[in-house]
Amino acid sequence: MFWSNGRFAAILPEASPGRTSAPLACGPGGRHGGGRQQERRKFMDLTGKLLIAMPGIGDPRFEHSVVFLCSYGEEGAMGLIVNKPADGVALGDLLEQLDLGEEGSAAAALPVRFGGPVETQRGFVLHTPDYESDVSSLKVPGGFSMTATLDILEDIALGQGPEQLLVLLGYAGWGPGQLEAEIAMNGWLTADASPDLVFSLADDSKWEASLNTLGVDPLTLSASAGHA
Repeated sequence: MFWSNGRFAAILPEASPGRTSAPLACGPGGRHGGGRQQERRKFMDLTGKLLIAMPGIGDPRFEHSVVFLCSYGEEGAMGLIVNKPADGVALGDLLEQLDLGEEGSAAAALPVRFGGPVETQRGFVLHTPDYESDVSSLKVPGGFSMTATLDILEDIALGQGPEQLLVLLGYAGWGPGQLEAEIAMNGWLTADASPDLVFSLADDSKWEASLNTLGVDPLTLSASAGHA
């Protein structure tokens, strides 16, 4: 299990392995071209937004997923899936591996989620900004922070962590232009994020709730991604 002991380092632009959600080439030589992708980035900052997977995205790891974008820029994007549990893993398992906390503590029962298919042994905590790591926390617009250093787990184990949080393993990554191309091909919808939706709702309710913020009924969505 890898948790950084130093400052949070940028992890862009490594893309998620084996992604199939984009039905076209996503690099600068793809159909949309580097110039058009650069133009889109000038007018669209998705940091702190939600990506909502459309039906037919083509990758079971992202089916019905809601991704919180922690970082977005010319080098690519990095996000965390906030509605998929890591099967059979609780925070107590991580604390035990790292020799933190006491057995039976309240923190030990917290669930761990699958943050994405890249570096699935790497840990992240998405949380409210009432907590700030002594080492490094990344502040994200909209009332969020993200910490990937070991000290936050130590504080959580001691009951001194953030008020609301998600512990995740792995992340989702997009290289330059890749996410823009997927959005252009209707692989994703984008929506505003709220702490209540991300932290308070049950995982199996977040996808539909995210769509509802856009006034979209899931039953009206086509089962295949692409232009209507």
